Amino acid sequence: KVLSQYSSVPVINALTAKFHPLQILADIVTMYEHFMPNYESIPSGDLPLPMFKNFKVAWVGDANNIINSMLVTLPRIGIDLAVATPPEYQILDDVAKFANENSKATNPNYGAVSYTHDPKVAVKDADVIVTDTWISMGQESEKERRIKEFAGYQVTEKLAKEGGAKPNWKFMHCLPRKPHEVDDEVFYNPERSIVFPEAENRKYTVMAVFEMLMVNAKK
Repeated sequence: KVLSQYSSVPVINALTAKFHPLQILADIVTMYEHFMPNYESIPSGDLPLPMFKNFKVAWVGDANNIINSMLVTLPRIGIDLAVATPPEYQILDDVAKFANENSKATNPNYGAVSYTHDPKVAVKDADVIVTDTWISMGQESEKERRIKEFAGYQVTEKLAKEGGAKPNWKFMHCLPRKPHEVDDEVFYNPERSIVFPEAENRKYTVMAVFEMLMVNAKK
């Protein structure tokens, strides 16, 4: 933020401890590709985006930079977002405040935001279930404690079925993944997991950002 205030050129947040906006751009493109094949392109203009009406994403995991970025982005394009984190891991107050002020609670066209400590509640009617690492960079010394506190948060077919996710739900993860976060049955199932197209789309969304800032801005 400070750098961007004094910079004469665009500053891109490629990843910080609080936010990861480039990843969320890739996630949006990935969901669009797999659920909206009849749309030739994402329309420009006012938000929300019509193709994401009645579309739900469930987050099951840590209160980290990925879910922070989802909270400030997905509801504004019309996606319902349900967040499940352990009681010990709460969403930051300022992030939750922004998300609630830019959700269906204040604008009926935006997506709804909900919070729970029960993964089964979060995945109810979900089109996409997302998780991430439980141990982020700099948290290695907390590994044993975190794995215990995240018991029950592994993404599995059983969790999705018991929670009532939609039959054709998909799984996403920004990678790298550990088996305690999502089991092999989900992660390696090509009918369920879209993590590798998601990873590929990171390249194309970064290229698009560069084009917007370096090419289109000069036109």
